[in-house]
Amino acid sequence: MSIDRQALDELVIPSGTKAEERAIVTDADVLVGGRSDIGFAIRGESVLVGEGVNLDGDIEAEGDCRLGMWSSVAGSVLVARDAYLGERVSVDGKLVVGRDLDIGDDVTIDEGFEANGWIVIRNPMPLIVFFIAYVAHVLRSGDEEALEVLQDAADAAKAELQTVTDGAPVLLVPRGASITDDVWEVNAPAEIGSECRLNGNLRASRILVDEDTSIYGSLRSQTDISVGAGSTIHGDIVAKHGSVELSPGTVVKGDVRAHDLTLTPDTVIEGTMRARGTVDMHEPAPTA
Repeated sequence: MSIDRQALDELVIPSGTKAEERAIVTDADVLVGGRSDIGFAIRGESVLVGEGVNLDGDIEAEGDCRLGMWSSVAGSVLVARDAYLGERVSVDGKLVVGRDLDIGDDVTIDEGFEANGWIVIRNPMPLIVFFIAYVAHVLRSGDEEALEVLQDAADAAKAELQTVTDGAPVLLVPRGASITDDVWEVNAPAEIGSECRLNGNLRASRILVDEDTSIYGSLRSQTDISVGAGSTIHGDIVAKHGSVELSPGTVVKGDVRAHDLTLTPDTVIEGTMRARGTVDMHEPAPTA
């Protein structure tokens, strides 16, 4: 038995996100997968960070903030509501919490901390360790009723996760990502919303860019790349083994290379085009 993690196995940048001047700014919640390196400050609603994440900048959360074990923040952490810091978390700056603070063992905060609510210092068992231990116990005991309860809990967790990712916008960074002002690199698909502004070259297994977004860098993918109407890519677009689809009003400041290329008369490519397969020119759909 396993819990489906597909919803977290991609880079998702919600509409309106800005990533410039060393900070990622969004009105959405932020979820960062474990073992990732983030070379930006983060400003969002609630910020949840997995284990072993390195963040090169401040965290500013309008809601709650949770930092997993062995994570480090090269800056300050400012939280409007509740905060949880797992064991061996390090914060180079200060920690300011608007309400309650739950803090694990061996946490380092160089410039001190303050909280307006309860402060609890403890070393709770990580949820995933508890879950694995419980599953092992249930499997050894052969208790069918307990197995059914466990399956129901897993199904409920999956449904709740799906509700979160399909409902309110969430900025998702997959496990093992490397994000700097030079390169955004993930071993997963990437989906960029509309009216975003991002600095850096994007590397992903598949890339989807929505309308009216500006990316100051190149797009490189192992498979397909699609760019929405009115978006501007200030660099090359390379789909190594897939197709590139450019919508009306798309502007590419560099070259485009793909197996198959689809574009419209309103598409602007300032560099060269190279397609090993087909090149299709489509008229944009008439507006009502």
